[in-house]
Amino acid sequence: MKYAVVFGAGGFIGSHLVRRLKKEGYWVRGVDLKRPEYSLTEADDFIVGDLRSSSVVRQALQGSVDELYQLAADMGGAGYIFSGENDAKVMHNSALINLHTAQACVECEVEKVFYSSSACIYPEHNQRDSMNPKLNEDSAYPAAPDSAYGWEKLFGERVYQAYTKNLGVHIKIGRLHNIYGPQGAWNNGKEKAPAALCRKIAEVEDGGEIEIWGDGLQTRSFLFIDDCLDAIRALMKHEAFCGPVNIGSEQMVTINGLANLIMQHAGKSIKIRHVSGPTGVRGRSSDNALIYACLSWQPKISLHEGIGITYQWINRQVTADSGLQ
Repeated sequence: MKYAVVFGAGGFIGSHLVRRLKKEGYWVRGVDLKRPEYSLTEADDFIVGDLRSSSVVRQALQGSVDELYQLAADMGGAGYIFSGENDAKVMHNSALINLHTAQACVECEVEKVFYSSSACIYPEHNQRDSMNPKLNEDSAYPAAPDSAYGWEKLFGERVYQAYTKNLGVHIKIGRLHNIYGPQGAWNNGKEKAPAALCRKIAEVEDGGEIEIWGDGLQTRSFLFIDDCLDAIRALMKHEAFCGPVNIGSEQMVTINGLANLIMQHAGKSIKIRHVSGPTGVRGRSSDNALIYACLSWQPKISLHEGIGITYQWINRQVTADSGLQ
């Protein structure tokens, strides 16, 4: 039996990853400030602790750890990341977690580590054309992310790459692109576009109105959680390839188009009112040439299918929250 530790196991991706690893026969320890909000954790052991503390990190990595998945970070949706009001927290909290984690991996002799980086590390000027963003892995430098979150993620990559080079830690780096699905944040201010739009549409009656920040013509690609986990596991299983590599979808959609897709699943016709608000870059989509060449990985779940699953879950949460069950 292999032993794995998941940092950020109380979060959306982390809780799903714990479940996947258990299905594959791992013994799993989860670590986070909190347990999963929408389901019971399936971890064999769960430490509720602050990974900004070096003692908590070392405690979590005690024993023979075959694999560590470092997903813990201070993050959220556009309203949290791009407002500028949380920049100091984002930089401070996540940098502490990664510095302590890298050092503890050496001291505790962790065999293999996955670091969850982000598409936000890419230069803002490569994402001004909504229909033709440039996000191949080599385009990350010269660095010019559009947010403190992007700068912190890029710093995290450099930390782990330095520990690989100088201290022999076996690090795998995946740059995640807009991962979505059920059991993620949907109403706490940290939800991302798919969940926020699913909530808004679930909350209004047919013929009602929702707000979208900006003109809604900004483009994104979204990757369903199951496909994300497949890619992470493929990267961890590969002996030689370490990344950094994009983990995302190449299926672009405007935010208006995403809202219309959700309306189809909801069976509603809803008006869109565009208002001012943080929108991030104009266009973003994963470039999957490298991950396909090295890992033969590509997404299996279409946006239509994944959004359908996600909307149904969020609609149930809205119904339960409003007491309409």
